[in-house]
Amino acid sequence: MTATVTPLPVTFRPTLTRVVLLGIGFALVAVLTVMSFLLESFTAGDRATFIGTGLLGLGVLALLSRPKVVATPEGVTVVNLTTVRRLAWAQIVRVNLRPGDSWVHLDLADGTSLPAMGIQTGIAKEKAIADARALNALVAEHGTGRVAN
Repeated sequence: MTATVTPLPVTFRPTLTRVVLLGIGFALVAVLTVMSFLLESFTAGDRATFIGTGLLGLGVLALLSRPKVVATPEGVTVVNLTTVRRLAWAQIVRVNLRPGDSWVHLDLADGTSLPAMGIQTGIAKEKAIADARALNALVAEHGTGRVAN
């Protein structure tokens, strides 16, 4: 069975996971802000600490929601939690999403493997499998042609 190739550019990201994480983050800020003003015994410093804690939590959850994989005619950009790596199509030898993997791994021509957290099985496993297949088809079309099933 031949997979249809997705038109470029395309961005793969765990949308549902991102919505959940950012929703929780904004709810955390709102709850801690409201609580800090409802508790009359709090000083300005206490309120600032509560609100700051909420903002810190939002920042961590926003960082966790950052991963994505962007495929363009020039290559693939992998955005993980704290790193961004740009790859030419020829650098990608294989796209792997094995049973039990949390996210896709890209086997590279230099013998290393790069996790691509933008395609993760977390909440939406079927979407992750479909995205991995789409990236697999793109690598077959634009890359070396040696792609795992």
